[in-house]
Amino acid sequence: MSGPLRLVPNEADETVQLRVLPLKRRRPALPAQRSGPETDQLDLSPDPLDELAERLRDICADAVHPYEIAAFLESDGLSDEQAGLLYGRPDAFTVAEELFERVERRYPGPSAEFANPWRADPWRCVVRGLVFALPGLGYLLGANLFAADRMRFGLPSGMLALSVATLVSWSWNQALAHRAYAWLGRGRRRSAATCLATGAPLGALTAATAGYVVGGPLGALCFAAGQSAYLAAATVLLVLGREKFLLLALAPSSVGAGVVLAVDVPQAVRTAVLLASLGLAVGLAARELLRCRSAEAEPVPLRLPLYKEIPHLLFGLAVGTLTLIAGLGVTVHHAVRTGSAEGASASPTGPAMIALTLSLGLAEWLLFRYRAMAVAALRTSHTPVEFARRTGGVLLGCLFIYLTTVAALDAAATVLWPGAPALGVPELGALLLLGGSLWLALLLNAFGLSWSTALICLAAAGAECAGLLTGADPTLLQLAGCGAAAAVLTATAGPVLGRTTKHR
Repeated sequence: MSGPLRLVPNEADETVQLRVLPLKRRRPALPAQRSGPETDQLDLSPDPLDELAERLRDICADAVHPYEIAAFLESDGLSDEQAGLLYGRPDAFTVAEELFERVERRYPGPSAEFANPWRADPWRCVVRGLVFALPGLGYLLGANLFAADRMRFGLPSGMLALSVATLVSWSWNQALAHRAYAWLGRGRRRSAATCLATGAPLGALTAATAGYVVGGPLGALCFAAGQSAYLAAATVLLVLGREKFLLLALAPSSVGAGVVLAVDVPQAVRTAVLLASLGLAVGLAARELLRCRSAEAEPVPLRLPLYKEIPHLLFGLAVGTLTLIAGLGVTVHHAVRTGSAEGASASPTGPAMIALTLSLGLAEWLLFRYRAMAVAALRTSHTPVEFARRTGGVLLGCLFIYLTTVAALDAAATVLWPGAPALGVPELGALLLLGGSLWLALLLNAFGLSWSTALICLAAAGAECAGLLTGADPTLLQLAGCGAAAAVLTATAGPVLGRTTKHR
């Protein structure tokens, strides 16, 4: 395309005339003593390219190659003939190359108008951290339901059934949540609600049945069934983004646990409080599912293969096993070695588990933060090596913040927990390795490496279980198992997440 030709000043009313750049001449050397008005009149004509460079400074400074400037000049109507007549250059590409050399580079950073898709609401993450930790208060209300006079693997009778039901619920709900999020990611909220409405009750029934098969007192089995139903309802509310409703459902049990710590409360009252929280959670989840189901049906049917949920099911099983070993490993180890739970020393794992669950909200926020900063690095890095270096620094920074917070939360929980001993250096190291492994696994899961993270965590969980049943020290097992998992996950995350294609 062609644009308007530049006219000689003050001659717009005449026939179009083009100005030709005068030939370059060398200024003759003049004696130093000669000066005056005549000398000033010998100045050469200014290069018209200087004026063009000043006018297009912003465009030239942001360009990464002269061809970008040439494309702009051609779109502005500058032909090769005009480049010769106006600027004394053979073509527009020569003009672009000289402009690229004259103007200093100034690559733009992230602009204020750029909307990063990975921004997260910090208050929402705080609420999610609370709803992950507050269910633990329900164990204070249901402690009397387990027969402390009958022990199995060093645990009160019924606790083993509760542990098995918990593992089944965690693994099932992990796969269910991933499948529901896959529907939501395709804009099919009705299909996601159908998936949750079918999968959540089925998962609760499966977990309760697993606990019943293991066996225990009737009260403990009822508690396990209630917990399975609560975890299914919580999965529905969390996937649909209704964390505040779940916080409301946990209010009765939270208040009841505080009262139990102050005064002795009959078991009937404790059970009623637990049932109130369970009823609220299930009712609110059912209400949200009905609202989503009432939406218009999707016009085009779509199916998602079930086999893609297998790694997420295995990942939930592995994470649950690692967490249970961290919480109950000392008790099980003492029972395996002595055949009795008597004489087992007080374990500091209670505050550690509280710290780990409370930190999950921060872990989720740091996942969003990492992805946001990786996108910003993608916009500002000039080479792949520079991008890999920046994302590696962001990864280490986020991991450091998370582990520091876990250690601080454990110290605070230990102070508030009556009679709880402080974690030693090996125990604290095991806790941090567990937390770091879980955060790295969640990060890699977010980038689609579900099979890798599931197999790594499952191998660590299997090795710890085998060692625990043979009488090995649980702290050393966690240091070895979680340490190896953390090392492999870090070695995987560095090269994989340093590729620009993973962040587009």
